Amino acid sequence: MRTSTATVFGLLSLLRPRVLAQTYDPSKTLSIGIVLFPGFQPLDVIGPLDIIQILSGSHNMTLSMIWKEIGPVWARAPPRRTPPPANSSLPIAVYPVQAPHIVATHTFNNTPPLDILLVPGGMGNRVLHENNDTVIEDFVAARYYSELQYLLSVCTGAASLAKSGVLNGRHATTNKAAWAWPTQFGDGVKWEPTARWTEDGNIWTSSGVSAGIDMTYAFFRALLGAAVVDPVINAMEYTPHTDRHWDPFSVVHHVPGADTSGPLGDCVGPAGYEYECPRKNTASTHTLVSPINELPLIAK
Repeated sequence: MRTSTATVFGLLSLLRPRVLAQTYDPSKTLSIGIVLFPGFQPLDVIGPLDIIQILSGSHNMTLSMIWKEIGPVWARAPPRRTPPPANSSLPIAVYPVQAPHIVATHTFNNTPPLDILLVPGGMGNRVLHENNDTVIEDFVAARYYSELQYLLSVCTGAASLAKSGVLNGRHATTNKAAWAWPTQFGDGVKWEPTARWTEDGNIWTSSGVSAGIDMTYAFFRALLGAAVVDPVINAMEYTPHTDRHWDPFSVVHHVPGADTSGPLGDCVGPAGYEYECPRKNTASTHTLVSPINELPLIAK
């Protein structure tokens, strides 16, 4: 981000109280925006979007899908300028044969006022960074300090939040397989190495990809209530992780400072129901069936 822009938004952050935003008012329309970019991670967007879509059947919501241009945005990332170092934590999937398109309905210039903004991750945000393209960071900062009630990120989308300055001094987390890249950004960000998701005031961040569904469930459950959101999750037949501190992938991907004493497995069941867990691993040490060094290489 340009220094002048960062300075202005940094000063604004001193004026904005770090408290939870106002609760949902059912008499008003909830305006939601999701950022897109070439090379977004599909489930980062589609997972939370499925919850939002179902909720919009019973609650007044509008949705803006946002990129530079209106029209289809491809989930396949553009080529990198320089070959990145190998990442043994991920399988080969740099240039998949197929990738979905999602249609952007608005540009960064004509998006209406928003209550909630979600920023996904994906390989494409590295390409934007290599090209010094700060369009997402500028948009995040401008909207956060002027109007947003809540700001959410999934996976490496936390990098955009950190680069925008809104995470300075706050708790956050990100994709554990790509931990080193997003955590280099921001000033005084309290990166949590063991967290499925984090909540700090009105900013929520999640770990990698599927963790965005758990964060979105927890977020809307806090905003709209369990009676509204639990039936949605059960209609999806999704069993959510409800403990934000459960994070085995910080162990799998050797994140510095990760808590290695907790169980790798988690007992999950339908939302809002009591259920018994047949067994639970409480060992303090873990043996990986497929060691990380046996996985194929991928570009970070």
